[in-house]
Amino acid sequence: MAATAPTTTENFADQVARSATVPRPGWVITLFGVITVGFHLYLVFSGLIPNLITRPLHFLLALPWIFVFAPSGSAVARAFGWLCLVLGTACAAYVAIFSDRLADQYGILQGPWQLAMAIVLIVVTLEMARRAINWVLPLITVLVLAYGIFGHHVPGSFGHDPYALDSFLGDLVISESGLWSELTGLSADTIAPFLILGAFISAGAAGSGFMSLSTQIAGRFRAGAAKVAVLSSAMYGTISGSASANTASTGMVTIPAMKRMGYPPSLAAATEAVASTGGQIMPPLMGAGIFVMAELLALPYTTIMVAATPAALLFFVTAWVGVHQYAIKFDLKGMAAHELPGWGRVARTLPFFAVPFGILIYVLGWTAYTPQYAALFATAATLALLAFDAVGRIDLRHWIDRLQVAVVDAGRQIATIAAILICAGLITGVFHKTGIGVKITSMILSASDGNLWVGLALTGLASLLLGMELPTTAAYVICIAVAGDALQSMGLTPLYAHLFVFWYALLCTITPPVCGNVFIAAGIAQTPWLPVAGRSMLLGVGLFVLPMGFIANPWLLKLATDPGMALIATLKIGAGLWLISVALIRPLRWIWLRPLLLAAGMAAIFVDAYSWNDAARSALFKF
Repeated sequence: MAATAPTTTENFADQVARSATVPRPGWVITLFGVITVGFHLYLVFSGLIPNLITRPLHFLLALPWIFVFAPSGSAVARAFGWLCLVLGTACAAYVAIFSDRLADQYGILQGPWQLAMAIVLIVVTLEMARRAINWVLPLITVLVLAYGIFGHHVPGSFGHDPYALDSFLGDLVISESGLWSELTGLSADTIAPFLILGAFISAGAAGSGFMSLSTQIAGRFRAGAAKVAVLSSAMYGTISGSASANTASTGMVTIPAMKRMGYPPSLAAATEAVASTGGQIMPPLMGAGIFVMAELLALPYTTIMVAATPAALLFFVTAWVGVHQYAIKFDLKGMAAHELPGWGRVARTLPFFAVPFGILIYVLGWTAYTPQYAALFATAATLALLAFDAVGRIDLRHWIDRLQVAVVDAGRQIATIAAILICAGLITGVFHKTGIGVKITSMILSASDGNLWVGLALTGLASLLLGMELPTTAAYVICIAVAGDALQSMGLTPLYAHLFVFWYALLCTITPPVCGNVFIAAGIAQTPWLPVAGRSMLLGVGLFVLPMGFIANPWLLKLATDPGMALIATLKIGAGLWLISVALIRPLRWIWLRPLLLAAGMAAIFVDAYSWNDAARSALFKF
């Protein structure tokens, strides 16, 4: 993927505005974008509509984005896409129209037509997931479905009782399990409004806003261009919640700029790949996986957001520190004065993301409105801001163009998340019906011999392996379904278990051999991906230790209830991460310092701050 190198007279904010220009969508896809966005915003305030109506309609609206509006290659693929669209629409509409009758069947199919409908819906779902992401998630789903159908032939404890096909498929297709499970409801009711908000913010001048601010703050420092990449990726992550979108968007500006300033191409790409990975856990929007977590834990979204904030900040501190060590190693300078936008430009562009984020945070934190309403109010404000250009002038001529881009991007993102979560719903539906999750939990407990740290290591490895070929959200859902109960059986509270699994699923984007962010960044930098992966691992090496750190230091996730101890834990773990980065990256005169610093860093992370007694804690704060 080639990128135009920044000129010497153009600051980063101008480059963002230029690189973000996209062709105006056609009227057909725009109309469907309006319908998709309108339906999901209507669900926010529509009241109680049966799930067997809203969830099939959510599925139905995702179909054209995947099978028709997305590039599909050969004529055969396009024809099969149209066939899936027609059959999937007919079957989903049938479920929605006859939802009352189907609910009275209690998950048992009646007659060959309903059996055929169930098979068609499952096949369309599998193909939708394959086209939306890749073949791994549907392949895992097929294996799980095969286990559900033929698992009674499996000997030993992993076998299960035989199920009649009409009952097994009925549970997955005409009840609120499987295709129409809580995961699908979450995608339609909660995640979609936030995806719409992110798309509307991205369509405006917010990109210039956060790039101007991050450039003005960090550009003058040593390795300023790389530190701008870290800050801008953190800010963009709050909009997109997508690591790949973050890399592709900010990387088109930051990577060429770093190369022009003399950075090794592999370092420029690695910096963006690592920084963009953290967007999925960066408040206030975070990624779709956090909304799934809130649903699975039955906790308010704000509770998880606050708990995860110190760890999210440590993510970007780690990336910043790693970049600084490379700056010392390669003698990387700061940016020139003419490349900084100036505080005047920052003041003009700041409202484009500060206003919607301010509304979002206020409604989430200080009102009784639901997160969906918070997203709705912030989207309304963003809709008005789309009438202004990047320098703050009213630009009604391009308002419609920006609105078209916003609804189309929102439709595509909603469809992608729907494809992932609806397919994952089949997996969790089979898990619940067969009880395989309990059996795998027993296996993990047996393999770890009840040792928490061994269990954590096995779970972290499983999350990384699953995440190599799956989006973070899908990897998290599958792995927590498999290992969540085992971790809780070994003493972890549910929130810690879920965040632990999610964190390792997140890091798969920079973990070889399959590392999506690395591939995207290497393409922009026009450099081989393997050196990029190596430097990404060094930049983010502390991130692989951090989840173990918040298990050893539970105060880190207690910002809401004990901010003082959360701050101490954050500083302590941050110091450990700094020592690890210095040991592995920075050129040191004495080689024996490396193992010493590395050991000191690990000790700082793994010292159990939770065991401090009340007397010592009181004395510390009294002092």
